[in-house]
Amino acid sequence: MWKSCLLSAFFTVCLSGPAMAHFGMVIPPAAVVEDKSAAALTLELSFSHPMERVGMPLAKPKSFQVIVDGKVQDIVSSLQAAKIMEHDAWKARYTVTKPGVYQFVMEPQPYWEPAEDCFIIHYTKTFVSAFGEGEGWDEPAGLKTEIVPLTRPFGNYAGNVFQGLVLLDGKPVPGAEVEVEYYNRDGAYAAPNESMVTQVVKADVNGVFTYGVPFAGWWGFAALNTSDEKILHEGSEKDVELGAVIWLEFVSPAKKE
Repeated sequence: MWKSCLLSAFFTVCLSGPAMAHFGMVIPPAAVVEDKSAAALTLELSFSHPMERVGMPLAKPKSFQVIVDGKVQDIVSSLQAAKIMEHDAWKARYTVTKPGVYQFVMEPQPYWEPAEDCFIIHYTKTFVSAFGEGEGWDEPAGLKTEIVPLTRPFGNYAGNVFQGLVLLDGKPVPGAEVEVEYYNRDGAYAAPNESMVTQVVKADVNGVFTYGVPFAGWWGFAALNTSDEKILHEGSEKDVELGAVIWLEFVSPAKKE
């Protein structure tokens, strides 16, 4: 009897603990390309809990595009299967050939999450500025949901403040909840407690949120909403979590020799 009570208490504690945040990820080598020697990009596409380096399988994305000078190019054919955080993921090679701001956008297949009894679709994007060009970064990509940067999404120091506008169906989302995580790629950082793994901020009445980035690296911002549409799963209609995700690089200044 006592064993059953202990087991029940154990599962109660586990289930009542904070759930790990999910993040679609599109990560290039760097957010700024200045030299032709760095023009050939390898982008990593994955789905994970980035701070804790816990991967999840990512099926081949429904769409992968690059937007530059207002023109959309389908590059899903460039995807090659890969393993990231020990799970199925994808890599893509793309060469920047001219000055411009390149916006890379992934739309994944719906991901079934049993723990939350819903599907997850994270529309994920990142930016690369090539050869000194800095125009067009504030243009929406026209996604179902997205974060439009109000702070330039490249050339940022660690410690800078980032602001973004949350859109759903092209309209601002007042009070949107935005989850923030660091991509702890090499495991250099440990969160002091579980509440520090995922930071949370709220957008204002205009759908604008603000976050001060504490240290250098890649940071992800995910604004979450529930879709009006449902997806059938094993005979039942299930909710769909829509994530507007953006990844940005923040850097430390280089010291002079």
